Formats: sequence, structure tokens, C-alpha cells
Amino acid sequence: VMEMGDYLKTVNEVTDYQLYVGTSAPFNFNGLVRHYYLRSSAHQADIQVNLAEKGHRKNQSHDIAKRVRPALKSIADRYHARVKMAEVPPGPPVLSTLVAEIYGPDYHRQKQIAADIMNIFKETPGVVDVDWYMEETQPRYKIEVDSEKAALHGISVARINRTLEMALKGQQAGLLHQPREKEDVPILMRLPLSARAGIQRLKLLKLASADGGLVPISTLINVLNIPVDQSIYHKNLMPVVYVIGDVAGVKESPVYAILEMKKKIDAIQLPEGYQITQHTANIPSSDRKYEMKWDGEWHITYEVFRDLGIAFAVVLVLIFVLVVGWFQSFSTPLVIMVAIPFSLIGILPAHWALGAFFSATSMIGFIAGAGIVVRNSIILVDFIELRLKEGMPLDLAVIDAGAVRFRPMMLTAAAVVVGASVILFDPIFQGLAISLMAGEVASLFFSRMTVPILYFLDKRWEFAHGNLTPSEKKWAE
Repeated sequence: VMEMGDYLKTVNEVTDYQLYVGTSAPFNFNGLVRHYYLRSSAHQADIQVNLAEKGHRKNQSHDIAKRVRPALKSIADRYHARVKMAEVPPGPPVLSTLVAEIYGPDYHRQKQIAADIMNIFKETPGVVDVDWYMEETQPRYKIEVDSEKAALHGISVARINRTLEMALKGQQAGLLHQPREKEDVPILMRLPLSARAGIQRLKLLKLASADGGLVPISTLINVLNIPVDQSIYHKNLMPVVYVIGDVAGVKESPVYAILEMKKKIDAIQLPEGYQITQHTANIPSSDRKYEMKWDGEWHITYEVFRDLGIAFAVVLVLIFVLVVGWFQSFSTPLVIMVAIPFSLIGILPAHWALGAFFSATSMIGFIAGAGIVVRNSIILVDFIELRLKEGMPLDLAVIDAGAVRFRPMMLTAAAVVVGASVILFDPIFQGLAISLMAGEVASLFFSRMTVPILYFLDKRWEFAHGNLTPSEKKWAE
């Protein structure tokens, strides 16, 4: 941890950092979800890193984390340690970016499958910080005092226990009174680390017997090697093994990593003769078979886009119903709403050009922009019908609408572009700005031409088949 801290001093964007060894650092909402507050063991440590203000650095925090990760990992590998970069999440905190939950009837077999999946994680390009929620097997020594041998040497069991406790844990020998300290400082007495590092070192301790001789403590105790119990996690009352990872590469969306690993996981051969069933949204209903569920940011992404897709479908239906009620036609709303997909012609290339991901905020911007582009189409159609009522021929009315109403449509697009530009470079709401700006501009130019043409073709077809209303027939004549 100290060596990592020394490296962080060399990073220009780092202003300061704090080291927490053997205890948990002050945790936020992300740490609450990831159980950082449970870190209280001597082999665990946190490094809280503070960066300079956004105006004083060129790179965002995510880019800085990607840059320092290889150096920190190389330091951890030298000490056979594991290090993870925990960034402030842009959305709801999750256990990790990539989470594979393994369920099954036999816990030992679950761990074997989880180990195979973890190897797939490590072999997948762009997947980093791979780990699992399984403690490594650690030995635990239980020291039992042989009371008969201790009695033969005139040494009490309590004395042997006190000696071992003082050697390992230490014993308070007194208090140190310092004038500048508000409270007394306890004086702890125990053996140096070199004398207590390992059970063999402790066996070298000697105690004075009743006759004054020194007796090795190894002759008075029995050492039992007992494995440490490992934690077993449960979800929905079923044992589960978590395999976690993060993404840091050219494709940083977890969807691409999942698609690449899905085929490799399907290729895992089970002795039972079936494949591991992979779930994307629902948790397995039982643990009778070995199954796996993808969780983490993917689950949040899936739920968000599913809900937004349903909301968008409802919005389209409501727009269609309202336009049908206003124009008293079932074909005219389709002509008006054709401007909505035209916005995608600008949204998708704009995301690619700016190197931004199509996120949930991008979807929100697409839905919000649908109402704006429909308004522009309504302006065109309403102006065409106004000209028809004045006696202008259909073809001239269509041409006139595209020419006259282009200015208010352009002013609307300009207002949207100017209003959304203030959040264009925000790391969270950038997708919203891109969707609003690019979608409005693309729809402006395409709908100006296509909506009048489609309206002309629709009315000409209706006139040819005699489906016009009496007033429309008068316009056509």
C-alpha cells in the first residue's frame, strides 16, 4: 500500500490520498452496496484518491483510472495481492460492472464452475479487475495445552496461556503520561514480529519450570491445523458464488464483453450432460440445475432500456391518438410521425463522431426529441391544409409549406441546439444533449422534404380511390 501511495504521488492529477490499512475507509453509497464497511482484516486496505478540479485537468477521472491501473496492478502482482479500481459510478451503484452469479445443487461443484468462468473473464480482452467472492483456503492453528506435561514441570495452564497471549496479542504494561497529550498512552509489550511470525517461532519460547530450568513451550502444547471456514453467500435463499470484473478497453460497455464470453461459457462441459443456462434478467427459480445470471451494470442497463422502450411505445400511441383526433384521419398521423425515425439518422452518427456511448440519457433525449420533431411535422401539415382551404392546388400547397414553414422549424431546432449545448460535455448528460441536438437537426432537413411529399402522395392516393372527405374533394377539384 505504501508503494502504491508513492506511485500516486507521481500522478499529476492527484492532489492527495489517504491510506486505510486493516480498517474501512469512510464509505459512500457505492461502498455501502459493495460492503466496503466490512473491511476490518489486516490483509485489507483502501486508498482514497482525490483529484484536481475539472477545470485544472484535461482528462476525466475514468481516463485517469485507466492510465494508472497497469502500474498499480504490477505493484500488486509483485506482492501476490489483488487490486481494484473503484470509481464513482455514473448511475445506481452495483456490486461490479460485470457480475456472474452461479447457482447449483452442489456448492463444491459451484466453486469449480465459478473458477472456470473466472478464467474466461481473465482471458477476455478488455475485462480487468477479475475476482470472485471466495476466500482462499487459509490455515488456522489451534493451540491446546497438555495439562499433564505442564503439571510435571510445575507450570500452570494459565501461565502458558498468558505467555502465548503476550507473545501474539501483547499485554498492557502501563500508561505513558505525556504533558502535551490529553489522554494517557498505553504501553503495549509483546514479542517482535520476527519472533512471532509463524508457529515454529512460537515453539521456540521457553518457560521457567518449578526447579528453575527452562522448558521449551513446544513440549507443553499440541498444535492442530484447522482450515478457516469460508463464507457462503446466498441470494433468494439459494447458495451463490459471485464472479466479478470490470471493463477497460476500446469497448467499455459490458454488453460487448458479455456477448464475447457467452459462447465460451456455453462451451463449458458439465458431467450432468447439459449446458449452463445463462439468464439476463430473471434469477433462477430453483437450484436444481447449474445456472448462471448476469448482473451488475448489465442488469441496470437492461431494465432501463426495457422500461424506456415501453415508455416510448406508449408515447407513440398517445401521439398517434392525439393527431388522429385533430386531423380526423388515420393516414395523416403516420405521415407526421415519419419524422421520428429520421432523428436517428443524426443521433447514431453523432454518437460515433463524438466517441460517446448510446446511454440511457441518450434514449431519454430520443424520446423527448420525438415530441419536438412531431411538432415540426404538424406545422407543415397544418400549413398545407390551411393553403388548401384558401383554394391553392395540392402540389403548390405542399411546395409552399416546405418553403414558408422552414424558418420557424429552423428557429425551433436552433433553440434546442443552444439549450442542449450547455450539457454537451457533461459525462453523464452528454448522451441527452447529443440526441436532442443531432436528432433535431437531422429531422429538420429530412422532414422538410419527406413530410410534404408523403402528404402529397397520401392525398393523391386517397383522391384516386375516392377516400377523401367532402371538403377534401373540394380542395382536390
